[in-house]
Amino acid sequence: MDRIKITNGKIITPYRLLEKGTIIIEDGIISCVTKEDVPVQDAVVIDAEGHYVAPGFIDIHTHGGGGSDFMDATVEAYLKAAETHARYGTTSIVPTTLTSTNEGLKQSFEAFRKSKSLNKLGAELIGIHLEGPYFSQEQKGAQDPRYIRVPLREEYEKIFEWSDDIIRWSAAPEIEGVLDFCRYARKKGVLMSIGHSDAIGEKVAEAFENGFSHITHLYSAMSGVKRMNALRVSGVIESAFLIDEMTVEIIADGIHIPADLLNLVYKIKGPSRTVLVTDSMRAAGMGEGPSILGSLKDGMEVFVEDGVAKLPDRKAFAGSVATADRLVRTMAGPAGVPLVDAVRMISITPAKVIGIDDRKGSLAPGKDADIVIFDSDIDIKTTIIKGKTVYKKK
Repeated sequence: MDRIKITNGKIITPYRLLEKGTIIIEDGIISCVTKEDVPVQDAVVIDAEGHYVAPGFIDIHTHGGGGSDFMDATVEAYLKAAETHARYGTTSIVPTTLTSTNEGLKQSFEAFRKSKSLNKLGAELIGIHLEGPYFSQEQKGAQDPRYIRVPLREEYEKIFEWSDDIIRWSAAPEIEGVLDFCRYARKKGVLMSIGHSDAIGEKVAEAFENGFSHITHLYSAMSGVKRMNALRVSGVIESAFLIDEMTVEIIADGIHIPADLLNLVYKIKGPSRTVLVTDSMRAAGMGEGPSILGSLKDGMEVFVEDGVAKLPDRKAFAGSVATADRLVRTMAGPAGVPLVDAVRMISITPAKVIGIDDRKGSLAPGKDADIVIFDSDIDIKTTIIKGKTVYKKK
């Protein structure tokens, strides 16, 4: 039996800190979490050196990183992106597609399937998130308008036949046929999320009643309060706050949403209903300069500067280049959120949202030993996935 003992660390649980705690791992599974220094025979000892020891970060919305995008539809792209995010503390990811041709989706599905068994050093590939193509043209953001369309049953039935790995899907509920599509997808066990939507509050409430339970990148590419026939009506943003059970995700890079609004989301929705996501593109973990959003063959030219990707005309953002450590750093820093809650929003909360909290998301006996060690600046020192150290800062 392979045993690992992590000692001398400040262990972060969902609700508190255990100073100088100890974690024992046996065969990739956590067997003990305690504030005591317990002896363990024949164990490899990892000295956390007084740093924080937290559950591995879970990113349920990422398009890539390290120069690779999941729409490149190659095993190499999947593995490179997964390894890149592991260096920044992410132990599980939900690779996300973009609005594209169906053939592009099919190829990406196949690359995901092949990559799962070959992924040895990267964040675990949990499942696929389809972002589009059933979106509002008015709120398309950086989604390619050529491929935005209404859902047809024969189309989405075929897409589901191509892959058993689809676990979430983002769509705009006001689009004709989307609520029927939502009910179909929910029967498949898929998390349905409102995104790139111009819906008013009444339609959001109806969508929630029909199975939509999550909001894709709150504040980005969605409606807010507006006038109709001279009267003000709520949009997706206000509805996300009004519906208590609705969970939300935020791109907490400090640019897509400023610190004061990040704090507002935290105060209204709380850490148990708020998920931190990178929504990262291929430029995550890379330098500034020109890049491509989407596949190299058919993607959109963008420019990375000031810590974010922008459209060539600089009139709108075109994707995030954030990594998970940056999200935690922003929330625990400028946004003024307690570190324990910031970590909670990128560990146990996303695990619950996508239904893997029985085995991931917190440091507890019986769960996968997905662990990240970082210092007070949220600088990642070590990333461990199922008991295996996949990254250690030199």
